[in-house]
Amino acid sequence: MEFKRFLVNKLILFFMLSTLITVAVALLGTAFDSQARLGYDSLLAPVKYAGLCLLPTLVTWSRHELSVKQLLLRKVLMLVLLETVILLIGYTSPVIDTDRLEVVLALAGSVLLIFALANLFQWLRASAEAKELNRELARFQDQHG
Repeated sequence: MEFKRFLVNKLILFFMLSTLITVAVALLGTAFDSQARLGYDSLLAPVKYAGLCLLPTLVTWSRHELSVKQLLLRKVLMLVLLETVILLIGYTSPVIDTDRLEVVLALAGSVLLIFALANLFQWLRASAEAKELNRELARFQDQHG
């Protein structure tokens, strides 16, 4: 994959992650600390987390097409790195009550769910692009074939 396209995909992923993380923070916050009141600086937390979560996605970069096995191994490594990043943020944050096991499990579960949703959305987008390209190729072949 061309590096420029890789970066554009990461930018799209950043905005997708920002949205999904915002929803997860709202749901987890409501479930585990509904009385908390946050300042405006808290609005930037999902953006910061999304930015940090982009770093582990760099393991999927390759100049050459990856085999299915290589891609799956890199996705597993990426998930482990994502879980590590978010749990480290959780354990170092004074706001997140990591003394409660259910909070830690919910945090880890939300990372897994966001990972799955982001991959699903990326696959749906790539699938739609591939279908459009195939339609264009068929149209070109009909006109010139």
